[in-house]
Amino acid sequence: MVIAIVLGVFILFVVGVGLWTSAPGYKGEQSDHFTGTKFINGPGYEEQGFTQLLKWVTNRKPGEWAELTEEDITYGEQPAKRILDSTQVITYVNHSTFLIQTDGLNIITDPVYSKRVSPFSFAGPKRMRPPGICFEDLPDLDFVLISHNHYDHLDIATLKRIKEVHDPTFITPLGVDLYLNKQGISKTISLDWWEETPASDSVQIAAVEAQHFSSRGMFDRDKTLWAGFVIKSPNGNIYFAGDTGYNSFFSEIGERYAPIKTSLIPIGAYIPRWFMSPVHVDPAQAVQIHKDVQSELSIGMHFGTFPLADDGKDDPINDFNDVVGKENFILLKEGERLVRE
Repeated sequence: MVIAIVLGVFILFVVGVGLWTSAPGYKGEQSDHFTGTKFINGPGYEEQGFTQLLKWVTNRKPGEWAELTEEDITYGEQPAKRILDSTQVITYVNHSTFLIQTDGLNIITDPVYSKRVSPFSFAGPKRMRPPGICFEDLPDLDFVLISHNHYDHLDIATLKRIKEVHDPTFITPLGVDLYLNKQGISKTISLDWWEETPASDSVQIAAVEAQHFSSRGMFDRDKTLWAGFVIKSPNGNIYFAGDTGYNSFFSEIGERYAPIKTSLIPIGAYIPRWFMSPVHVDPAQAVQIHKDVQSELSIGMHFGTFPLADDGKDDPINDFNDVVGKENFILLKEGERLVRE
């Protein structure tokens, strides 16, 4: 009897947490990637189910990570307040967070300043190195791009802080805006793949296809969309890939949005391949994306900050260096900036 009561309480607790963490779902017309109740990836995608997840979790062989503190690093210089011409100034903050400054606009991608990427402050993937730019040094932000609702890309504590300090417009894939609205962030624009919105008289922001999934809790799997973004600028476009596995649509992105001057492409969280390959590219596939979108120059991201898979801190860097060859594809240190005229 006691065991049954304890088990019942545990189940209720798990369900309660699952409901509490789950985000609102998108409602709209069906499309080739929305069934009416959930979003789906294109042909060639093989979804990993609970059995595969359990196999990975119970057989993990994580690589080595060493936590760095503020005493171990030097923060990057405070960015300029504005870049008024079409020069692209791109600063790597950490993980998938970049500050993009061009044409008088300040845009930040998937900003994460929390110590963990988790619904809990005491558990979940822990930050292993501080952000390269202090939050207080960020210039006035005009737009925040959110690629999807996973905790290492949608950090609600950071977004609320940005909203209070900067009051920018938050651009999201379909349905992700509903969660932001629920959290008190109302200045939002949601886009489907291949839709665009003006950012200024000279700049547009387009959402583009990615191969991934969405969820924040137990009951919202694929209820909102995931996407990459293209910032269409007079001096050449900027492609932010978000979080993605590899597929054939990257060539279409390159064709639709040529010329792509700068791309931001993930290279980490890819081991073991049998489990991660549908949703995370490895360094070799990242280099292939660089070629597919015909990027003039690409910058790697999504590595070295949070232990999300079994690759260690240095594995993405080492594997990237083995495959990049003579391609114009680089890695920046956190806090480092690239100026492209």
